[in-house]
This record gives sequence, C-alpha cells and structure tokens, in this order.
Amino acid sequence: MEPNKVIKDKITEDNYKVFALLSNYLNHEPDFVKEEEITEIVQCGVSAEYAFAAILAAVFGLDVVDNVEDQDLFNNYFNHMLHKLDANKYYGDPYYKNIKIPTINIGHSKLIYQKYKPFEGFVCNDIIQTEEGRQIPQIGFFETEFLFPAMMENDRLWMSITPNEIETMKEPIYKAFGNVLTFGLGMGYYAYRASQKDNVESVTVVESNENVIDLFNKFVLPQFGKAQKKIKLIRADAFEYAQ
Repeated sequence: MEPNKVIKDKITEDNYKVFALLSNYLNHEPDFVKEEEITEIVQCGVSAEYAFAAILAAVFGLDVVDNVEDQDLFNNYFNHMLHKLDANKYYGDPYYKNIKIPTINIGHSKLIYQKYKPFEGFVCNDIIQTEEGRQIPQIGFFETEFLFPAMMENDRLWMSITPNEIETMKEPIYKAFGNVLTFGLGMGYYAYRASQKDNVESVTVVESNENVIDLFNKFVLPQFGKAQKKIKLIRADAFEYAQ
C-alpha cells in the first residue's frame, strides 16, 4: 500500500475516533468536567484549555503518557479544538444586548432562556479542516454560567442563539446586501443583524411554522427598532417557495 494512502487512512480513522468520543460526551454528559478539577490542574502552570483537554483525554481512556498513538491524537486534535470563551464577548452582541426574550407560550412553542453550566462543553464554531485532511471540531466552555435565548417545541429544544450560532452567522451577515432572502426564521438572529446593515434594503424570511411567526411578531420583532421596517415574513414551506 502506498505511504500516502496509509497516512490518509490513518487520518480518516483519527477523525472518526475523535468524532465518536466527542459525540458520546456532548450527548450524554457535557457537564462532566468540574471547576475543581480544572483549578487543580491549572495550578501546575497550564492553561484552562489544556486542563480541560487532559481531563477529557483521561475520561476517553487515552494514554497520552506512554501510548504514542494517543499522544499524536491529543496533539493533533485536543490542543486545537478546546476554547475558553469570554462570556462578555457574547453578551455584548447586539442581539443579546437589545433583544429581551420573555418566557411565553404560543401553541406548542415556548420562548425561554437556557444555560450552559460552568465548564460545560458545547460546539462553538464550524469544524476546521487542515491541509492534511484532519477535521477538528471546535468545542467551547465558559468559566461561569452562561444564559442564552432558546425556543422549545413540544418541550424539546428546537432552536437557540448560542455562541455557535453567532460565530457561524458572521460570514453570511457580512456578505448580506440589497434585498436579502433567507429560509427559516429561527429566533430572528440573522434577520436582526442583517437588517441593521445600511447596505441591506430588506430582509424577506420564509418560515412555515405559524407559532414561531406569532412569537416573533409579538415579542421579538417590536424590539428591532427602525430595522423592523425592513423585515418581511412569508409563511410558506421553504422548498415550495424556492420552486
């Protein structure tokens, strides 16, 4: 087998392994890491990110001391995928600052605030792909409790405005201009940020869920200020509308 093929296959195997480990962690016990453990390790002179990575590696059963393959996995992924986030950065986002979400129900939909616990892990940005083909998930955590707006549907989390939403929306918001069309309302984050731009004349949002539209119209849109004049909501199925 060619050396390059062997390397490529090993990287693919590593990608699968990391995703499987993280999926189990994020879906079953994302608040496993505790502040006391982080504090103890940080006292050894390492960063909170490194401490977090070391704890996860141990929980995942990786031997980063004596096992060369585990060492490589740690160095190639864990050192690049964990981030201590600044809560003030996100609380300073215009949506967070200006839009206040009430706890209210319409039909099976409900607006609430949810929270990340201190040192609870969550996806915080898009996957980074290296030149050699490694796919590195981006996992964030806060040192303190972090509240974020969310919408429940039939008592299940349906949509939210988390750091991941904010980070992954940056490029689409930056590129928005003129008359903008978007499919899916969510909680109105994209519509709000795009409508704030001087070079955006209108934002048309296609959304099929009547309860979501009602919640948005009654409790969120009125807080858009002058920008709400740019917003047009169309109740329709996105695929049917696109045709």
